[in-house]
Amino acid sequence: MKINIPRQTIFLLGLSTFLLLFVFIFSFGVLIPKGKEYRIQNTEQKKEKKDLRAYQAFNDEKIANINLLRENNKVIISAFDNEFNPIKFKKEYKEYFSRLDISEQITVTAKDEFEIYEVNTTSEINSPKSFYNFLESINKSAWIIKIDFPINFKRYNENITSSFTMKVHKIKKKSKTTEITKVKNELFED
Repeated sequence: MKINIPRQTIFLLGLSTFLLLFVFIFSFGVLIPKGKEYRIQNTEQKKEKKDLRAYQAFNDEKIANINLLRENNKVIISAFDNEFNPIKFKKEYKEYFSRLDISEQITVTAKDEFEIYEVNTTSEINSPKSFYNFLESINKSAWIIKIDFPINFKRYNENITSSFTMKVHKIKKKSKTTEITKVKNELFED
């Protein structure tokens, strides 16, 4: 008995077998490994997105805190830019003293970012309370002032004379080229 199979059927059977093998080889050789790689990359990307969202939330919180601190301390921050003016200082704080004398300001240190001036002050006050009121009001002044101890008090007739040293802090004015050079150096250090 002879089986008679047409050539077309054999050709289709061979082609189908070849295509079936090709599909299996392609899927196991390419698609499945790429799928695993895709899942791994997708998992990593989800972790990175989660980390990025957490960082952005942290960053937004810190920026909000910085802006709040800037707003709350606006007077103090702007005080660093003000040049100390003895005449304006006397005018502003004369209400606390019967007499107020301010010596010439001397530059004590000029560090990288700040200049510190030392100003010697002698005054007459009616009561220690007015001096303490002065100390409280100096915290809200247009300058950053530190009053150094000791503060010398001496009785003089009806008044009390006091002498003390003030240190006035101010931000150094930098030229644009100095700032640009500093930024370039920081960028290219790495």
